[in-house]
Amino acid sequence: MKFDLIFDKALIYDGTGRLPFRNDVGIVKGKIAAIGNLEKATAKTRVDVSGLALCPGFIDVHTHAEMALHQPAYEKIVEPLARQGITTFVGGNCGAGLGPISDRNARFQYEFYDVFLGSDQRGDITWNTFGEMLETHEKRGLVQNCAFLAPHGVIRAHPMGDSPEPAKPAHIADMKDMLRQCLEEGAVGMSTGLMYYPGLCSDQRELMELAHVCHQFNAVFTSHIRSYNSDTIGQAIDEVLEIGRIAQVPVQISHLFWVPNFKEPLKTITRVALKAASTAFKVMPFPVPADSGANIYLKKIDRLIQEGHPIGVDAMPTSAGFTHLFAFFPPWSLMGGMKEVLKRVADPITRAKIRKSIEEGEPVWPHRGPDSWSMNLFKVMGWECGFIMSTASDKNKHLAGKSFVQLGKEQGKHPFDAACDLALEEDGRVLIFETPTYPGDELVELSLRGALLDKNVSIATDTIPVVFGRPSHLTYDCFPKFLGKYSREKKMIALPEAIRKCTSLPASQLQIRHRGSVKEGFFADLVIFDPQTIGTTATATDPAHFPTGIDSVYVNGQAIVDKKGYHPEIKSGRVIRRWD
Repeated sequence: MKFDLIFDKALIYDGTGRLPFRNDVGIVKGKIAAIGNLEKATAKTRVDVSGLALCPGFIDVHTHAEMALHQPAYEKIVEPLARQGITTFVGGNCGAGLGPISDRNARFQYEFYDVFLGSDQRGDITWNTFGEMLETHEKRGLVQNCAFLAPHGVIRAHPMGDSPEPAKPAHIADMKDMLRQCLEEGAVGMSTGLMYYPGLCSDQRELMELAHVCHQFNAVFTSHIRSYNSDTIGQAIDEVLEIGRIAQVPVQISHLFWVPNFKEPLKTITRVALKAASTAFKVMPFPVPADSGANIYLKKIDRLIQEGHPIGVDAMPTSAGFTHLFAFFPPWSLMGGMKEVLKRVADPITRAKIRKSIEEGEPVWPHRGPDSWSMNLFKVMGWECGFIMSTASDKNKHLAGKSFVQLGKEQGKHPFDAACDLALEEDGRVLIFETPTYPGDELVELSLRGALLDKNVSIATDTIPVVFGRPSHLTYDCFPKFLGKYSREKKMIALPEAIRKCTSLPASQLQIRHRGSVKEGFFADLVIFDPQTIGTTATATDPAHFPTGIDSVYVNGQAIVDKKGYHPEIKSGRVIRRWD
């Protein structure tokens, strides 16, 4: 057999978690054709990787990178993802996506994405159906492989707009028809964003009906659950597990973390103590206990998996989450579209009502009314938790990294008023970090390692490919950071197991076949790296640095990154459809 490409003397981490072994790997037509002694075989190209390791390309099951695919500068936007070894990503998460588009849901979609992309997207989108969206991306060409989830928020907005009312049988029938069409056209499952509007308005009856459609196609049901705070996270996780059990569908719990909700005065005392501990940790690191809250639920999930229930979880190696500012406003204030939201924020009386809802509203379950929600983050964590990530305009770019408390002090305002005034200046296009102390806090990140290290949890970026302002450091360093920091430096997890959590585990969770392992017959999505140097120099405040230790990245047998640099012109990526 003549090979297109042979990697000679590779130290192979095959993605299964077993110990590495040294062998040659032969590639033919974008697939792994042979693993063994290929010294006498012929090939168009041979690459000596005797001093390096070879593993499957990293699979990012939770990202919003699909936002970039229709952008004029798409190839540049996804470069950091390629440079860190991501060969496949799954878009359409959190109930949000750019397809399908109908007359009734278009405003909701465009306004949502305008916030993240900083401009009106109507002129750049040429499709309506889910299938047309996939075909458009294929025709343009893809740097990486992309799979797509059908977004529940978009599907709900098709018959209901942004109505907070419970769905009627006719509405649910329309949703089921649209979901069925998405799955027939290639969606790998359906995502829900139950903390976001309008997904938070859905009840279990609506979600169960849609999950039964997923069952008909053996498609996954993923969820940004309704809450991640200690008062209601148990109910939020149980809701998704129950849907999976009754509808008999695989479920995926997205970016698991846990935020304790203490009552005053314990809340203030805890916040002050945590900040003091974080400061001390920078000077002299000390042992950090793992988050016991999340471990309770991880043990329950593991027991259910052992009983045969298909459950997946993913998590991010970071101390801060990130989203848009209005995600933490009361649901009633978000109805009617962005113009109406900004009118409410501009009106002093209505603004005061919004602040009152935040400061007095307790996390409740279930949260389906217009003035209740179970992830009232500013109430749970305090105004100090909000930091400016990005603004659309250049005039406010210098504010990136400041907290709303700091901004309020500088402007002589309450932090909430500072946030609202900034949102008005930016037409709502304000992205934020949320964290109990500050973005990049090592102590907080290590306290969350229970989920990161759990055998059932895959690693994900939750990337928002911002075209303005400062991105999350995970856009640049998620997977190299996990391998370099948690495995090599801190020795918290063996490298073969760490690689499994970035490759074959996410592939199995999202049912992505023939990828995620170094195995004959699998697609040649591969990362060549140095185990001694893989890592990151990116930080939360200075994220735009490519990782160290990545030698080359191959997608379907072709190098999109090598010693010469990044090669976006290759476009060897593919759309992955449910049946692939």
